[in-house]
Amino acid sequence: MNFWTNWNYPTAVHFGIGRIKDLSNACKNLGITQPLLVTDPGIAGLPMIADTVQAIADGGLSTTVFSDIQSNPLGSNVIDGLTQYHDGGHDGVIAFGGGSAMDTGKLIAFMSGQTRSMWDFEDIGDNWTLANPEGIAPIIAVPTTSGTGSEVGRAAVATEEETHTKKILFHPKMMPSVVICDPNLVAGLPANLTAWTGMDALAHCLEAYLAPGYHPMADGIALEGMRLIKDWLPEAIADGANLEARAHMMSAAAMGATAFQKGLGAIHSLSHPVGSVYDTHHGLTNAVFMPYVLAHNRPAIEDTSARLARWLDLPGGSFSAVLDWVMELRTRFDIPHTAADLGVEESRLEELAAMAAVDPTAGTNPVPIGQAEILEMYRSAMVGQLDSS
Repeated sequence: MNFWTNWNYPTAVHFGIGRIKDLSNACKNLGITQPLLVTDPGIAGLPMIADTVQAIADGGLSTTVFSDIQSNPLGSNVIDGLTQYHDGGHDGVIAFGGGSAMDTGKLIAFMSGQTRSMWDFEDIGDNWTLANPEGIAPIIAVPTTSGTGSEVGRAAVATEEETHTKKILFHPKMMPSVVICDPNLVAGLPANLTAWTGMDALAHCLEAYLAPGYHPMADGIALEGMRLIKDWLPEAIADGANLEARAHMMSAAAMGATAFQKGLGAIHSLSHPVGSVYDTHHGLTNAVFMPYVLAHNRPAIEDTSARLARWLDLPGGSFSAVLDWVMELRTRFDIPHTAADLGVEESRLEELAAMAAVDPTAGTNPVPIGQAEILEMYRSAMVGQLDSS
């Protein structure tokens, strides 16, 4: 066992019902006087945004809102946000919304004082050392979904339009300095988005736990995150106003993103190209590919899956129990069974497999994978062939 590894943990988190009231003071404590509020277009017109802008003004600060973001953020979205950031004389970012707003907001803050191309900072090797750390603006994150956990992450994802490739960009200072997790802000999320984002949180916890390498603290966080998801995601979907369920799912999302510093795997490797090419929801796409990747990885995850099954008190306490649980969740939440149901075309599978093979998440899959193995998983997912024997 190689015990040489790096461990990192989240930032300051203000957690609880009504904690959004802390936002103005959080800005002041970080020296932010003119924050740019980056949010999703789907919530930009909702009262929560108007109320937040007014609360910021009442606190003696001024802000503008940027929401020209796609569900899978593009590099051009970040560039447009940077233009507004500089033109408005802003000195910090409030990333307010789901994963797209989180990633875009973090990248705007990160790039606000850089001179190199954004793509120079892809999470490969020590690319992050190319950045000027003094050119990174302070970030406050306010999640309104419970899935990506990007609010406690040191990376962000954007699509490079020229290649239609999702890139993971990394820097330690991309971690928000303050996170405000208020379950009230998630209460209005529709049932389908609650399910999709919840399955994203599950994918993070599951892949982190099953990833090879030594990181017992990440393993423990991932295990407890999956227990919270098992107990509370169905409750949050059934009753979006259940603030206890919403709070536990906010915790689980942050736990997944904390745990996956250990690594992810082929669920994300397969999902990223499909999301960039077909603009599918990331959590939904993860949920579609999840069982096919588990089946492919079975030889390497049999024992760890059995431990997971026992922790979750799944009948049978085995790999099959975990797979059956995943399939049951997909059925209960109306997740499509095949990649074809997402609109993926057979003619593009080899292209997608080539993109997935170089995705950074492929390197920590429990079973070594290349383009051929990924193509095999894509083909199984296209026709719903699930052979875990």
